Amino acid sequence: MKSFLLAVWEVLEVVLIAVVTVFFIRTFLIQPFLVSGASMEPNFKNGNYLLIDEITYRLREPKRGEVIVFKYPRNPSTYYIKRIVGLPGEKIVIKSGSVYISENNGVEVKVLEENYLSSTSRTSGDLSVTLGNEDYLVLGDNRFFSFDSRSWGSLNRKDIIGLVRLRLFPIASARAFSY
Repeated sequence: MKSFLLAVWEVLEVVLIAVVTVFFIRTFLIQPFLVSGASMEPNFKNGNYLLIDEITYRLREPKRGEVIVFKYPRNPSTYYIKRIVGLPGEKIVIKSGSVYISENNGVEVKVLEENYLSSTSRTSGDLSVTLGNEDYLVLGDNRFFSFDSRSWGSLNRKDIIGLVRLRLFPIASARAFSY
């Protein structure tokens, strides 16, 4: 009987350690994310299974061009995936199908080069916004079919969950992302 209880205790101990480890990893290190919709095509498609890095943005600020997962500001229980286009303090203007970034209090204005977009993609709609100190402008890569900052405004830093690092599924498209 004693050996049986010892065996049960050992199994429970292993299970408990596994549960605590998975909880820690999932809460503080990486999180899975399933892409839903076409807003990030052609780079991320409906049904892609991704791993999100939750550590990087604890060590540094997000950068332009990075693909992130975040809590939708109007419904924090909903997570979205978009690309960072505008950074805190910048003035962003969208007109005539292009994104313009005004830095250094408007002294420098440049057209954003977006090599990740398909050659036929243009940014629809007109927008002019100056971002706050903790705010980002995020857009989907599929600009004609994306519900993003053009519709609901800037994204606050506190709503960012993490950085897209890996695509695990479909297996034929599996890859790591570096920005």
